Amino acid sequence: MSATPPVPHLPRTIDETGLLRALPMAAAVDALRAALRDGPDPEADPPRTIVPVEHGQLLLMPAHRSRYAGVKIATVAPDNPAAGLPRVQGQYLLFDAPTLAPLALLDGIALTTVRTAAVSALAADLLAVPEASRLVVFGTGPQARGHLDALRAVRPLTHVTVVGRTPANVERFVATARRDTGLRVEAGEPSAVAGADLVACCTTARAPLFDGALLPPHAMVTAVGSHERGSREVDGTTVLRSTVVVESRSAAAREAGDLIPELESGRLDREALVTLAGLATGAATVDPDRPRLFKSVGMAWEDLAVAGAAYEAT
Repeated sequence: MSATPPVPHLPRTIDETGLLRALPMAAAVDALRAALRDGPDPEADPPRTIVPVEHGQLLLMPAHRSRYAGVKIATVAPDNPAAGLPRVQGQYLLFDAPTLAPLALLDGIALTTVRTAAVSALAADLLAVPEASRLVVFGTGPQARGHLDALRAVRPLTHVTVVGRTPANVERFVATARRDTGLRVEAGEPSAVAGADLVACCTTARAPLFDGALLPPHAMVTAVGSHERGSREVDGTTVLRSTVVVESRSAAAREAGDLIPELESGRLDREALVTLAGLATGAATVDPDRPRLFKSVGMAWEDLAVAGAAYEAT
């Protein structure tokens, strides 16, 4: 009589509340730092697959490391906000690497929000001056708030200026952030970057948000708003004035709209791009007399690192 095959376990479900409870920002930053230190080179990550559909895009982001494999399936529907729906939606499926058995199904948008802010926080910890206290944040959505919380975890913020297109959204963001953080938070204009230690660009802008000539030499800018060639949050002045840091040179050349015009014109040398892994391992350094620009496009290895840490903590 043949043995009955084992019944596979259903994957654990980790919703937004469970993810945020399991993985404080400091833990997410540590998971990413460890992945850069111990894992394969991010250059080896497979490219993001983008499939255009009638009302937006389908995105597929697989990754594999020694212990886990995983894939994020996300959608981008630009018209959704007008209908009161999220612009980006999705799920993340985490697998055991040796057996490829499914382990957990995570809220893909909560995961993306946490990992994007955590990557910026890691970059800021490696790039920003230790005493950085003044933040200018562009945007009023979940990523803007996530970046405020993430950057507070790595630098002693005291003053936050919020710049947004819709006054009501800015007012609401300011009031909530004041209440939750106890920091001095106020609405402002793009010119506020002239007094910034940190600048976080968390928007869907198609054109630059501020004049890069205004940046102080010690400022650190993180731009996370898009992975599309035709979008940019920072201008050519910011790019050419700064030491430019990326997650992966190949991913930046494919997807970093903030950098592609300068790369393709030859004004910015691809080999001059500093990688986050180089900084995290001590293989690279930056010029302290120039602004530092971290351009993130979001990569699958980041999702996997954060998803694995969340799974282990639940």
